[in-house]
Amino acid sequence: QAQLVESGGGLVQTGSSLRLSCVISGRATYPMGWFRQAPGKERSFVAAISWNGGVTHYSDSVRDRFTISRDNAQNTVWLQMNSLKPEDTAVYYCGVDVKRSGSNYAAEWGYDYWGQGTQVTVSS
Repeated sequence: QAQLVESGGGLVQTGSSLRLSCVISGRATYPMGWFRQAPGKERSFVAAISWNGGVTHYSDSVRDRFTISRDNAQNTVWLQMNSLKPEDTAVYYCGVDVKRSGSNYAAEWGYDYWGQGTQVTVSS
């Protein structure tokens, strides 16, 4: 099965930026997505990107602040997070859609494998 490793999380102040990375083993040419989960909350959609980076999707809460990108030669997907708010505090997870069913890009069941997550904490 695919293995994914997220990194780049940390503790930052409101208004600052972070860049999260997700490295996937094996083939990297699959749709990918970022989700997040705050304490006591369900895992929710953040952003998604097509296999070649040509199409991206964002949740309304992060649009114009976050940017998802990829480099398949490096087996890596990034999530650039700007203008961070306390509401962005969560564990961020990277998922891969090895079945290429991009119609479910905003749902957990649209992805087959997940990384261990990386903690993002935004203080006021």
